Amino acid sequence: MSQSSAVADEATYFDLHTQGLGYLNRVREIQPKRGKAFLACTLAALSGPTEAPEYRYFDVTVCGSEAQRLVKQYADAVKQGQKVLLGFRLGDLWADLFRYSRGEKVGQTGVSLKARLLFISWIKVDGHLVYQAKPKTASNDTPATAQAVQ
Repeated sequence: MSQSSAVADEATYFDLHTQGLGYLNRVREIQPKRGKAFLACTLAALSGPTEAPEYRYFDVTVCGSEAQRLVKQYADAVKQGQKVLLGFRLGDLWADLFRYSRGEKVGQTGVSLKARLLFISWIKVDGHLVYQAKPKTASNDTPATAQAVQ
């Protein structure tokens, strides 16, 4: 097979990425009825003016080994009530409609924003920087090995 036909056979994609910062919440392992278990969490992303920010909530599937490792590492801090703020990149954002089954909104339609958590650039726990990803390498456009901040 020639190189040109090998390139033609490779799948190509249009990437839609969302970048921001927000608080890590509801870290959980999901075991679907069919398929493989996966790590999920909710991100409360900050939006708007810094004096009065609003939150946008994303229910995300954690993808990539480094992002999974980091979310698992700081899950206990979230459970203990510490504020875990992180810089993130999401992919494949989509909206999921649902009906409230309990509470004051029972019967009403709601919207859940869903995405894949692809990359974590930094993490602060209670205001202290505890993780900073190294800059991307020029050769392959992927993050270099990350480092913990002491």
